[in-house]
Amino acid sequence: MNTHQAEVMDVRTNVFCSSGMHLPNGSFITLGGNGAVGVGGNIGSQFDPSQGAASWDSVYQDFDGGKAIRVLNPCTSQDNMQSSQCSWFDDPTVLAMKSRRWYSTAEALQDGSVVIIGGFANGGYVNRNYPNVDPEFEGGAAVCTYEFFPPKAQDPQSFNFLVRTSGLNAFPHAFLMPSGKLFVQANISTGMLMLFLKHFFLTQLFLVLWDSSSNVETPLPPMPNGVVRVYPASGAVAMLPLTPDNDYTPTILFCGGNDMPEYNYGNYSYPFVNTWEFPASKDCQRITPEPRDGSPPIYDQDDDMLEGRTMGQFIILPDLKLLVVNGGLNGTAGYSQQTGETPSYDLMAYGESLASGPVGTPAIYDPKAPKGSRWSNAGFDTSSIARLYHSSALLLPDASVLIAGSNPNIDVNISTIFPTTYQAEIFYPSYFSANRRPVFTGVPRTLSYGGDPFDLTISASSYSGSSNAAAASAMVTLLRAGFTTHAMNMGQRAMQLRNTYTVQQDGTIILHVAQPPPNPYVLQPGPAFLYLVINGVPSNGSYVIVGNGQLGSQPTGADSTLPDSIQAAATASGSGQVETNDSSTKLSTSVIIAGVVGAIAVIGLVGALIGLFVVRRNRAAQRKQPSNLEYAMNSSSKFVSGGNAHNLAAGLQRGQNPGLRGSDSSAFLPLKHDNASTVWSERAPSLSYEGRPTASFRASEDTYRAPYEMPLSPTKQSMMYSPSSMR
Repeated sequence: MNTHQAEVMDVRTNVFCSSGMHLPNGSFITLGGNGAVGVGGNIGSQFDPSQGAASWDSVYQDFDGGKAIRVLNPCTSQDNMQSSQCSWFDDPTVLAMKSRRWYSTAEALQDGSVVIIGGFANGGYVNRNYPNVDPEFEGGAAVCTYEFFPPKAQDPQSFNFLVRTSGLNAFPHAFLMPSGKLFVQANISTGMLMLFLKHFFLTQLFLVLWDSSSNVETPLPPMPNGVVRVYPASGAVAMLPLTPDNDYTPTILFCGGNDMPEYNYGNYSYPFVNTWEFPASKDCQRITPEPRDGSPPIYDQDDDMLEGRTMGQFIILPDLKLLVVNGGLNGTAGYSQQTGETPSYDLMAYGESLASGPVGTPAIYDPKAPKGSRWSNAGFDTSSIARLYHSSALLLPDASVLIAGSNPNIDVNISTIFPTTYQAEIFYPSYFSANRRPVFTGVPRTLSYGGDPFDLTISASSYSGSSNAAAASAMVTLLRAGFTTHAMNMGQRAMQLRNTYTVQQDGTIILHVAQPPPNPYVLQPGPAFLYLVINGVPSNGSYVIVGNGQLGSQPTGADSTLPDSIQAAATASGSGQVETNDSSTKLSTSVIIAGVVGAIAVIGLVGALIGLFVVRRNRAAQRKQPSNLEYAMNSSSKFVSGGNAHNLAAGLQRGQNPGLRGSDSSAFLPLKHDNASTVWSERAPSLSYEGRPTASFRASEDTYRAPYEMPLSPTKQSMMYSPSSMR
């Protein structure tokens, strides 16, 4: 990270839209993904009817990744990165899931195994046909099951919660609880407790506590205010830090997303409305699924975000505050070349993007602050790079945050309003204003569940001011950044370890630090970074393994017993001096770059970041492009269900269904237009909700070449369907 250089790693199968998780030894796995694709997002050259996807593409040379399990072992800079030991293992003929999964969720369990939940078979905007008459299977397009890694002999089991939340159940939010149950959240979109609120219909949103070992579900209260948090509404969601103050009791925070009526989300092909015209939600809610006092879990209304966000992403920082980055003011994740209101790509207001109004200013959420004062973005820089669909962020070992991605397009497109983005950025939180950061010794390589505490020795040169005050402020935090994709960090957790201290007269501080609690359900085994925070300033992270580094039952001991804290005479102080910051100093040293505090530094375009896929793309530039196959998410496809423009063009009446979509596509629509930057008018669309193109504006434009047709609306047509009403 200091050199901003990257090495290309070959992945044989298509990882697009996969999930992932850590393993106890520090390895990472990625799960599922896309069928092989070719130029323009078309299905690859060798189509496999049995999978509804291409097994191989001769141009991009990618294999079908729908069932793939890929494994990457941990390596250091001293290892040979070209060796097989440090390369991705990616061979579905040897290691694969039993079901195809696209937009599944992975969550680690207490023994280091991983539960893999739900997903599409081959992709789409939302996981349903419309009308939704087959919520469990959707003609083979939905995967309402779960399975495990390492694979088990049994077939994937049906998960009724996913059936009930059909449609808006992709990338469900899942967190392991101390009891061993899984907290899972998604939205019901079809089945049908209807609440009338304000001026539109809302469906009930469901939560469940789930025992994956016995497949027993315990319903929890519905999400307040009808805000959808899962993809494509894509709210920012995280487990709040586990601390001694909260007795290591998990609380989940949900912020942002969208409260559109469920009808608007449409079907596999596209939304039925212009989603970019709907402002994202500011709403935040907390819930503690397993209260210590045994009381029923309820939602607690939290402070609203500073602005609405879809595709916002929470990153937990070493000081145990939460950073939110990326996202848009309006709309949803996903991309398309049409909606139910806009029949063709040349009329789409923001190219293929279904969101608008990029939010470039990060914000900090302080979970310990009083209500009404938990959010702040004071002094933060604003990025000029739109970070919308396919954006990600990740905490780095030096306590800064890497921000990358954004491509609300079916293929590489660098000329549209929200283009494919290869530039990465690094955000420097406010603690980078400090002149020194803590330096310490004594970090163990592994941490156990309970057992003997360990000592960290902090030199007086690591801080300034009173030694006693510095020791009293010190905390040790464990951060697991998780597997980041699509504005999510699967497996992200933060924990503060208990500690006491002994302050010596020369200013040296000895921290006595407890092991993690003796319950691997609270923090699953695997890799983490350990930080020491003094006066709100974190050290560089130290890599540790929690647990025994192996799959299986984790040894536990008695909770660590700590000695009492001992202070020195009042004269003891740190010897760290105020220094002039050197902007050339690497972040791995003890000096922090104050000149970039609150700033977002752009990393130059690095060819290696583009990856091997682009290398293959360039290699194929002069080859003949493959023929365009029948594409299930194309408006001309026989598989499209519920799209008004297509239905009327085919001579069907409103509400008629041309046939349920099967599982035979791997992206939304092929890119076929020469000018990908075409918008409503010659001027660039406004990036704010107030200035968005309206229906009356569009109707007056010369570029609008089709009559404007309002889609079916829940206020005009019943949302309940009986067999006699369908044809």
